[in-house]
Amino acid sequence: MENFYISTAISYTNGPPHMGHAYEVIAADVIARFNRLNGKRVFFLTGTDEHGLKVQQKAEALKIKPEELAYDMSQTFIKMSKELNCSNDDFIRTSEERHKKAVNDIWLKMEENGDIYLGEYSGWYSVVDEAFYQESELKKNEKDEYISPNNNNVEWVDEKSYFFKLSNYEDKLLDLYKKNEDFIQPRSRLNEIRNFVKNGLNDISISRKGLEWGIKVPNDSEHSIYVWVDALTNYISALNWPDEKCDKFKSFWPADIHLIGKDITRFHAVYWPAFLFSAGIEIPKKVFAHGFILNKGEKMSKSLGNIEDPMELINSFGVDQLRYFLMRETIFGNDGNYSDELLINRVNSDLSNDLGNLSQRCLSMVNKHCNSKVPEKNSLKIVDQELLDLLEIKVNDILEMMDNYQINSYIEEVFNIVSLTNKYFSDQKPWELKNNDLMRMNSVLWVTVEMIRKISIMLQPVMPESCKRLLDILCVKDDQRTFDFIEDKFSLISGKSIKEPVIIFPKIKYKK
Repeated sequence: MENFYISTAISYTNGPPHMGHAYEVIAADVIARFNRLNGKRVFFLTGTDEHGLKVQQKAEALKIKPEELAYDMSQTFIKMSKELNCSNDDFIRTSEERHKKAVNDIWLKMEENGDIYLGEYSGWYSVVDEAFYQESELKKNEKDEYISPNNNNVEWVDEKSYFFKLSNYEDKLLDLYKKNEDFIQPRSRLNEIRNFVKNGLNDISISRKGLEWGIKVPNDSEHSIYVWVDALTNYISALNWPDEKCDKFKSFWPADIHLIGKDITRFHAVYWPAFLFSAGIEIPKKVFAHGFILNKGEKMSKSLGNIEDPMELINSFGVDQLRYFLMRETIFGNDGNYSDELLINRVNSDLSNDLGNLSQRCLSMVNKHCNSKVPEKNSLKIVDQELLDLLEIKVNDILEMMDNYQINSYIEEVFNIVSLTNKYFSDQKPWELKNNDLMRMNSVLWVTVEMIRKISIMLQPVMPESCKRLLDILCVKDDQRTFDFIEDKFSLISGKSIKEPVIIFPKIKYKK
């Protein structure tokens, strides 16, 4: 069995989950579920990034210990993943002992390789971004004050710091991007990163002096390891590295894909491979930087008051409805838009009117006119077989789309088949055939029910609970719900009992 490892970025614990966190973990879950259904052994990791000055300051403001805040916030992210029906195999917290050991060891390996030295840092630092910036990278606000590229405040810092010799890896990184142009996706992100590295790399500060809430630098307790060395190491600490003989590490590393937001591409596509080169560890196969979910064209922020709470959206619209909208609406890798109106229109059109109406009309007829049994197949016409063959013909295209993480294209392809099945059902008019040609009525109903089975199997990664309910109605066995079973030879058996249909996708009403 082929192994597949996907990770999200770990979420920072200075605040609760927001739409960006939900979007990323849903996308990772769709990819993980898709690969499982395609016969791969998957390891899907998400988690929380718990150290650093932001968490320490937030805890101080709340008059609690940083570990208490980190624990409380981590539980909200764990709850979010569960509420979104995500199938992650592990949830890593950077305050865990397994992680601290890995961070300590990767530091020592980089140090042994001569890539860490103690120096003096003078420059701009953003607490919110947890990033050091050169002055050329900064912007100015309306008050003529420097701000970070992400529009956050920066402060001038003068302190002793340990540095990593990032400058040693400029040529090696450029060689990586040249030999493996798929390492960073989408391609536009690769071009940005390549240009950044070509402009010359400076050594980077990798510690903060006097920071209490962090993992201490080996043999120097005055310094804590800077958040990015700490955070990025989660991808291997969750595999029980530094035990390189561990089955989990041997099976799943290097990661197939680190799924991240576009604002942290540099840390994953420059710093992380450089750290791994230094430590003598294989680099991941791919970094995919997705876009942001905007609220009516604007980036969501507290100051604008336009942040959408994913938990509230689940309560208002449903889990699968939210999952479907976020994955279907936007080309994966680009920015996407959210509004209640967009979600309601998309869900009502695609799920209620197309897939929901198709399944309800067909299964209600089967229940009423076929004694709640799979209809008799009888002899099929060319129009029947052409429809039945569609998914088998298209499945290789769909697999290729998902190899390239074109999630919305895969969904669109399946829903094109939903539309064609709806057209077939309307054209064949089984409600008229019941009066004059029962054999043909049965054949049309059998073909339509069989297409519902195939479509439900293919859409499970996106809408796991809704597709489960559809497949449960058809009494499809649990071990016959992988992509292998869309073929005609695994079709529904005539005369087999099915359950009474229920409405899977009720229409969402606008709230005034």
